[in-house]
Amino acid sequence: MKHFQKASLVGAIFVALIGCQTVSPIKTTTPKLIINDSDDAQISQQLAKQALSSRLSYDIVESLTVEVGPRLAGTDKDIVAVDWAMEKLWLMGFDKVYKESVQVPAWSRGTAHASIVSPYEQPLVITALGGSIGTPLNGIQAPIVRFESLEELQAASPGRIEGKIVFIDHKTERHISGKGYGESVGGRSRGAIAAAEKGAVAIVIRSIGTDHDRMAHTGMMRYEEGIPKIPAAAMSNPDADLINAMLKRDPNIVLSLNMTSENQGIATSYNVIAEVTGSSKPDEIVLIGAHLDSWDEGTGAIDDGAGVAIVTTAAKLILDLPQKPARTIRVVLFAAEEVGIVGAKAYAEQHADELDKHYIAAESDFGAGPVYKIDFNVNPETFEQVKQEHSAMTLFGVELGNNEASGGPDVSIMPGLGVPVASLHQDGTDYFDYHHTPNDTLDKIAPKKLAQSAAAYAQFAYMMAQSEIDLRPIKPKDPQK
Repeated sequence: MKHFQKASLVGAIFVALIGCQTVSPIKTTTPKLIINDSDDAQISQQLAKQALSSRLSYDIVESLTVEVGPRLAGTDKDIVAVDWAMEKLWLMGFDKVYKESVQVPAWSRGTAHASIVSPYEQPLVITALGGSIGTPLNGIQAPIVRFESLEELQAASPGRIEGKIVFIDHKTERHISGKGYGESVGGRSRGAIAAAEKGAVAIVIRSIGTDHDRMAHTGMMRYEEGIPKIPAAAMSNPDADLINAMLKRDPNIVLSLNMTSENQGIATSYNVIAEVTGSSKPDEIVLIGAHLDSWDEGTGAIDDGAGVAIVTTAAKLILDLPQKPARTIRVVLFAAEEVGIVGAKAYAEQHADELDKHYIAAESDFGAGPVYKIDFNVNPETFEQVKQEHSAMTLFGVELGNNEASGGPDVSIMPGLGVPVASLHQDGTDYFDYHHTPNDTLDKIAPKKLAQSAAAYAQFAYMMAQSEIDLRPIKPKDPQK
């Protein structure tokens, strides 16, 4: 009898455990991705393999950085770069090569010097921000007032700031997507406006960069009508750390600043364009772009010589196919991106009557790292079809992402005009170590990683040129974003 009771107890426990298992959440697995194996997808894979085994992308960026080098919009070197691009694209055999004029702001960097004069004399490494005015001839000496962010500056009382040099100390966080840049760059672009409104005599920011080199990062800043213009500069990250260490010892830090930068009016530059003419839909356009200009302190290798090389290589590989794609592939090397996407705005105006024929657009402007994900901004009803169509890109390390793409800096204006776009996200983990510094040079580019990006653009551009999917209308732009 005791044996029977023991067996019954064990059985009851067993039944209870089984019961618990039946009410537990059922584990779900993501459906296995079925790779597109169409003829077009197979051709796209061959294009990718060609790009990966070719040195063409590296050879292009080497040529640009060695034969031209820095090419600030509105300078003589900018025109040298335009001539270089026209000749390079013509020699590569594109069906059409032409340029379109763009009026761009001209600015001279001049010299920039700064030092702490009290209580501890120390030189600082700084650079003028793009578009800044210079200081008076004898420079400026004034106490500094520190803020951790643009938002803190905007909330401060004018009494703390009047007659002083504002120091924005916003650190840029490292991230594969570069999202830290978006969080800190407001201090560079709008800091001078906020500081001048409250009576500051100048502004110096911590460089918008993720490095620890004693090297300052330049970049465009803005003025606003009706608000006094004050000199604006960036200091190296180690120098920002130095000032913080000083402030712990003494809150009364006096900085000396002398800059000779000046605005020089308006100059003419050019968008440079090359095309692979479509075989059956030549009036429909797949645009892949980059920007040709660069800041003047490095050689513009990663920003954006790499992008020029990536999209040009992708188009050249498609050009050399035995059969041209259905749609036209248009390579646009935009002018004056660094000083306010000026070339992109001019392109949109000059091509307003054919924007409805732009099937999709994308831009490479995030260095020379590999593409790890592709996002789209297309008709939500056909988004899943578009992803499936591009599924062969996953064979080369590219994840299929979301339907919230911006397309890249120059191309970012396209969705507002109804044009579908894609963002081919590159690994930007170290991009802001070199961005807008003298360290933006060819040695920072790994040829194999650059080739992988060219491979991704080749696949994307070819599949889009062949696609039968209706990409319009795209989702309306959220006015809050």
